[in-house]
Amino acid sequence: MNYQQTLDWMFSQLPMYQQKGAAAYKTDLDNTILLSNHLKNPEHQFKSVHIAGTNGKGSTSHMLSSVMQEAGYKVGLYTSPHLKDFRERIKIDSQDIEEDYIINFISENKSFFSKNELSFFEMTVGLAFSYFRDQKVDIAIIEVGLGGRLDSTNIINPEVSVITNIGLDHTQFLGNNLADIAKEKAGIIKPNTPVIIGEEQAETIEIFRTIAQKNNSKISIASNLKTDTTSDLKGLYQKNNIKTVISTIKTLNSNSYWNISEVNIKTGLSNVVKNTNLMGRWQIAQDNPKIILDTAHNKEGLKYTIEQLKQEVKGDLYFVLGMVKDKNTDDITSLLPKGAYYLACKPNIPRGLEVNILANSLKAQELKHLILDSVSEAIAEAIRIAKPEDTIYIGGSTFVVAEALIYLEV
Repeated sequence: MNYQQTLDWMFSQLPMYQQKGAAAYKTDLDNTILLSNHLKNPEHQFKSVHIAGTNGKGSTSHMLSSVMQEAGYKVGLYTSPHLKDFRERIKIDSQDIEEDYIINFISENKSFFSKNELSFFEMTVGLAFSYFRDQKVDIAIIEVGLGGRLDSTNIINPEVSVITNIGLDHTQFLGNNLADIAKEKAGIIKPNTPVIIGEEQAETIEIFRTIAQKNNSKISIASNLKTDTTSDLKGLYQKNNIKTVISTIKTLNSNSYWNISEVNIKTGLSNVVKNTNLMGRWQIAQDNPKIILDTAHNKEGLKYTIEQLKQEVKGDLYFVLGMVKDKNTDDITSLLPKGAYYLACKPNIPRGLEVNILANSLKAQELKHLILDSVSEAIAEAIRIAKPEDTIYIGGSTFVVAEALIYLEV
């Protein structure tokens, strides 16, 4: 098989959560453990940091990778989902995994994957961990895919565990209140392993403290940190992520094995895009009219981006908006600015929310809107009607941003 045929096979094996939703969710780690044993436990051959959370875990992972690259370490980075190319999920020092490695890995293990009915995500985790072992990384930054306790990445024994924040997302899997979701995220806390909590929330902090105490794990609250350090990632929400990264670095430095300077921190945070090729976080695709791409996709994330839009937009605001089915549509549309003009669309995946449902929610909030058949048509229409001084914001779903990046050739 060539690269595209290999990807097609991976995507077709079992429902993938990012595409299908609940049908892809598994309720134990048995397959992952089986796979790890088959691959001779690659996760034991490199050091790691494990990052969970409702929002910000992708940005935090990329920031941390950038800082550690500046300190001279060979850094693996595993994140999901990808935006343009599957290989974005697995990087070493900003370089995507090689196509040949993916082809060979799948070819060598295909019969095992088929026999044991491994999911796309399980295969991908095994691929990443094997790659990091074979490439002898100094450390791998591992982002949780969904939840924490039952996520396929949760077989590692990291140097530090990180939980960025807790919000009401993926409630059909993780629970319908913050406390239940926090317990699932806290599943990444390991015995005698320090844990960083990105944001102190009244509904969840005691849960984290209790679980950390049971594991004899030192807990630190990053939101208590005072810092004026900035990043090249310009979203308002990045202020919290910066504190989380600095707290994580300080915890790593408490172990004499690591040596990361203040200069490394500042330089790394100022060069996240350059060092990791991160896309879709308050990304300016063009000026006149300004086009902003952002992957915020739930109430907790969008409240920051909407506040920033209110501060920065000078002319009219055009909002290209698409969502997936498992979001609370009305909760999100109730946050949206009243003076904007909305171009409703459906991302081109099975989980995409039907555009008429989104339009009805916009109508209920008395928001001006137009229904388009696709993300690309919505973007084209926004560009057609916007004046040079206006702003076009594209978001509501990671998958909307992914299609926009391809359409705009960013």
